Amino acid sequence: MLKVYLFALVSLFVYSNAFAQWTLINDESNVNYVSIKKSQVGEVNSFRSLNGSIDNNGKVLVEIDLGSVETNVPVRDERMKTMLFEVATFSKAMISTALDIKALNDMSIGDTYDASMNISLSLHGVSKEIVADVRVVKLTKNRILAVLLKPVIVNAADFKLSEGIEQLRKIAKLPSISSAVPVTFSLVFSQQ
Repeated sequence: MLKVYLFALVSLFVYSNAFAQWTLINDESNVNYVSIKKSQVGEVNSFRSLNGSIDNNGKVLVEIDLGSVETNVPVRDERMKTMLFEVATFSKAMISTALDIKALNDMSIGDTYDASMNISLSLHGVSKEIVADVRVVKLTKNRILAVLLKPVIVNAADFKLSEGIEQLRKIAKLPSISSAVPVTFSLVFSQQ
């Protein structure tokens, strides 16, 4: 009887550990986008504050704090927050998708798998599905990396951001700011 009890406890521990939730590590993760102004000047911008998880069913949620936008120019950061993202009303963007949890749990250290995924992006009060090619790498026993294999293009008009871009263009006295923005991410998750 004691052997059955011990086996049950060990099995429960192994099972729960294999399916434990993963948490995003902010300091090792990034979401970047490239803004293009004057038709030929590109600038890489990012967000300093990300929060996310992968649950026991493989559902991935990543929350981007839009107030943490980093353009390397403080006045531009403030303009992005107020004129474009309107963080007083829309403080967060959300990315959600699903990973194959069995494939994830079966990976050995150093293994990778590539998948074309439907990613839902919720931004500025609008949700839209984007197809993205993602690579997942098992870094250590309890750490994975998820990266875009190629940038995805986010169109400002799809998320009601065109008016904000026009306001930024006028205040900066620029001839143009592109409304199609390449976005990349590199996300590290740790299993609890």
